[in-house]
Amino acid sequence: MTNHARPAKKRAAPKPGVGEALIESFSEAVAWARGEAELPVREYHPPEKVEVEPIRKRLGLTQANFARVFGLNVATVRDWEQGRRTPEGPARTLLAVIARHPEIVHEVLKGAR
Repeated sequence: MTNHARPAKKRAAPKPGVGEALIESFSEAVAWARGEAELPVREYHPPEKVEVEPIRKRLGLTQANFARVFGLNVATVRDWEQGRRTPEGPARTLLAVIARHPEIVHEVLKGAR
């Protein structure tokens, strides 16, 4: 039985400036922790209106399954879809994330149980 040596994998050369960028970021984090610097603040405004039914149907889920998968009340989902209620700010944010990245929301919620 012969033993064939595998060729060594070449490591990718570090990008120029990566080390400097890491040091700068770390220095900024330390300054912030000491109260010597302020970090930029980004404001988020949830979408004004979120249509729940198209999101749910695109995912191929019933109202009950949509509610169960994403930790929502099925009656609330029905009310949103039938126009009796509209999602408030945090719910609009959650629905916007579900619309773009349902797998991430599902993964996070699955781990929270």
